[in-house]
Amino acid sequence: MRYVGTSVRRVEDPRLLTGRGRFVADLAPAGLLHAYFLRSNPAHGVLRSIDATAARALNGVVLVLTGRDLEGVIGPLAPPESAGLRAPAHHALVTDRVRFSGDPIALIVASSRAVAEDAAELIEIDIDVLPALTTIDVALHPDAPTIFDDVAGNVLWMGAQAWGDVDAAFHDAAHVIRETFTQERHTCVPMECRGGLAEYDAGRCELRYTVSHQNPHAMRMHLASILAMPATRITVLAGDIGGSFGLKSHPAREDVAVCHAARLLGRPVAWIEDRAESFLAAGHARDESLDVEAAVDAEGLLIGLRARLTMDHGAYPLLNIPLNLFANIVKVLLPGSLRLVNYAFEGRVIATNKASYVAYRGPWEIECWGRERLLDRIAHELGIDPVDVRRRNLLPEDAYPCPMLTGATLDHMTINRTLEEAVRQADYAAQRAAQLEARAAGQLMGIGVCTYLEPGPGPTDYAQALGFTYEQRSMQRARVRLEIDGSATVFTSQQPHGQGHETTLAQLAADELGLAIDRVRVVHGNTELQPFNLVATGGSRAATLASGAVVGAARIVRDRIAAVVADLLEASADDLELIDGVARVKGSPTRSRSLADVARLSVLAPFTLSSKLGDGLDVSFDFETPDGGWTQSTHICTVSIDPDTAEVTIVRYVVVEDCGRMINPAVVDGQIRGGIAQGIGSVLLERIVYDDAGQNRTTTLQDYLVPTALDVPLIEIHHLQGADQGLIPYRGVGEGGAIGAPAAVTNAIEDALWHLGARVRTQHLPPSHILDWIR
Repeated sequence: MRYVGTSVRRVEDPRLLTGRGRFVADLAPAGLLHAYFLRSNPAHGVLRSIDATAARALNGVVLVLTGRDLEGVIGPLAPPESAGLRAPAHHALVTDRVRFSGDPIALIVASSRAVAEDAAELIEIDIDVLPALTTIDVALHPDAPTIFDDVAGNVLWMGAQAWGDVDAAFHDAAHVIRETFTQERHTCVPMECRGGLAEYDAGRCELRYTVSHQNPHAMRMHLASILAMPATRITVLAGDIGGSFGLKSHPAREDVAVCHAARLLGRPVAWIEDRAESFLAAGHARDESLDVEAAVDAEGLLIGLRARLTMDHGAYPLLNIPLNLFANIVKVLLPGSLRLVNYAFEGRVIATNKASYVAYRGPWEIECWGRERLLDRIAHELGIDPVDVRRRNLLPEDAYPCPMLTGATLDHMTINRTLEEAVRQADYAAQRAAQLEARAAGQLMGIGVCTYLEPGPGPTDYAQALGFTYEQRSMQRARVRLEIDGSATVFTSQQPHGQGHETTLAQLAADELGLAIDRVRVVHGNTELQPFNLVATGGSRAATLASGAVVGAARIVRDRIAAVVADLLEASADDLELIDGVARVKGSPTRSRSLADVARLSVLAPFTLSSKLGDGLDVSFDFETPDGGWTQSTHICTVSIDPDTAEVTIVRYVVVEDCGRMINPAVVDGQIRGGIAQGIGSVLLERIVYDDAGQNRTTTLQDYLVPTALDVPLIEIHHLQGADQGLIPYRGVGEGGAIGAPAAVTNAIEDALWHLGARVRTQHLPPSHILDWIR
C-alpha cells in the first residue's frame, strides 16, 4: 500500500497514550540531585546583597550558586546584536539588578526538590526596589529608569521602511480610517513545562543534557560557548516532549545554570519547572499594539497604509532569536496578497519589567489580526459586505506569480479560491439572511471572515525580504540508512513535540523504499546522531523541508538498490519495483531480491555488488526551499452572544485550507484544530495580567484560563489543492489555525455588536468587556 495521503495512525500514540512515553521528569539516574531556583519577588531593583549561609548549612543541600559565583567562571548569555538593535548580554543568575518578578537569583541543588525549596526560604536578599515599568507607556516616559544601563529610553530596536508613494495615496483617498489594535499578553501553556537533566562525566569531561526542548543543536552550540566547553564534549538529548508552541525554542538561563551545577558536582542534576514557575518566568507572547491609518477609495479599495507596531519585549532578549525578527515578519506579511502598493511601516521593541517575549505559534500573528480587523472596519464604515471588501482588495488570480509588495514571491497561489470556497461551504448568504432575522428578534449573531497566508516555510526569497543576507532556514538535511535486516532508519534534524513527525516522515520513507511503515524508524533528539540545524522544528518548515530531505535521501537509497539488483538479475533498473521489502521485476515477481539480502551484501561483501552501489546504502541529502511555500486559508466563524450574560457561543466554524498535498490528513487536521483552539482561547479566555508593581497575577490555571473541549466548537475543515510546487508538494500548517482564528472570532463579535456601537480594538474579549457594549 502507499502510505502518503492516508490518515495512518500515529506511530507515537501507543506509547504516549498508554503512559509509556519518557519525559525528562521520568528519568532518575543514580545519585540524582534536584535543582530549584530562588526568584526575585520585586520586578525591578538593585541587588545589594545575598546571604546563602543558612541555606548552605541545611541538611540535604549540596550546592547553592549565585550570580557572583558564575561571574568569570562561565560566560554571559550574549544575544545577537546588529545596527540599531540592542540586545544586552546577561548572566544565568542575577548579578546586579533584578528585571522582572521571577528573575532567577540563586540556584539551590539538594537531595530533593522539597529540601531545595526549604533552603531557598533561608536565603537573605537585599534589593533596593526601583519603579516597575509594566507598560510600554510607562517604560517610554522620559522620567522612567532604564532597565539596562546601555539601552537609552528602554528602546531595544526601531526600524522603518516604505514602499510606493504613501502621501499621495492619502491625498487621493475618499476615506481615511485610523485605529489602534492591541493584543494582550499570552503564554504558551504546554502540557509539560520546561525541564532538564544534566549529567557530567568528569573522567571524560563530557556533559550530557536531556532536555524538554525543540532545538537540540542550538542548545548544544550555546552551551558550548557559555560553558567554554568543546562542542564535541556536549551531547543534547530530547526525548518525548509534552508540547512547546515556541516556548522551548531557545536555550534559557536555567539550562546554563543547571548544566554548570552538574559539572561542578559531577553528579546528575535535574530541574523540573512547575506550572506557577512557568507562568512567572518561562516567557510570554503577543503583547503588541498596531496603529494603522488606512487610505481607502470610494469602492473600499485600500490604496495606502501606514502601520506602526510596538512590541512589549519584557526584560531579557533571547539567545538565538534576534528580538526584531518578529517585527520584521509583521512588516513583510502585513500587506499579504492585497493589491496595496503604497505602504509605510514603523516598528519598535520596548523593554519592560516582565518575563521575556518568546515565540508562540505564529509569533507574527498580529499582522493577520490587524489586517483582517482593518478590512472588516473598512467594510462596516463603508457599508460593504466583508467578503466583498476582500474580493476587491485581493490580487486577482491571474496576477500570480508576482512579488508581494514587500519582496517575497507569491507563487502557487489559491488564496482567492479559499475565500470563495469558504463562502460556499459556510452557506454565507444564508447565514447573512439568518443574521437579519436574528437581529429583528433581538438576538445577537455575528459572522467573521479571515483570509491569510502562512509561510510554510515561505519561498526562497522570503528570508531576504526579512532582511537576512542568507537563508538560514532554506536547507535541511536528512539521512536514510538501510539496515542489515532490510528495515530503514531515518535521521531528521527535526525535533517533534507533538507534530507527529515519527509518523509522517516514516510514511514518506516507507513509500520510497517499498517498506511497511513499522519497518521504518525515525530518529531525532540526539545531537550525536541527527543532522545539524539551528531551527530544528519551528516555523511550519517540516512538511516541505524535512519531507524533501527524507524523500531525497530515500530516493538515492532506492535507486542504488534498484541498480544493484538490476545487475544481479540481469534486468533494467527501470523495470524494477520495490514492494513489501523486495526489489522485483515488474510482472515477474519471482525474479527478485529482498532488501535484507541487498543490505547484508552491501555491508558484509560490498565487493560482490555492482559499483553502482556507490558509497553504500547510508545516504544524506540536503533539500533546499522550493518555489511557492505559502499555505493559504480562509476562516469563517459564526457566533451567538447572550444579551444577558455576554457569553459568546461559536455556532459554526468553517476552514478552507490549501497546504498542497497532505502526507497524513488526520495530522494536518489535528494541527489546524489545535491552532484554532488556541486562537479562540486568545480571544475569549487567555490573558497574562501584571499589576502596577510588576507582579504577575495569573500564575495558575484558575487565573489564566485555557480552552477546554467544551469551549471549542466542531471545526469543519475543507481542503483545496492547487498545482504542485515541484517534487515535494507538501506545505506546513503548524501555525495557521492560531494565526487565523483570533481575527475570525473578533470580527464575528464586532459584527454581532456593530449596531450597538461596538468597536473591537483589543483582542481579549471577556464577557465583562462585551457587556459594556450591550448595556
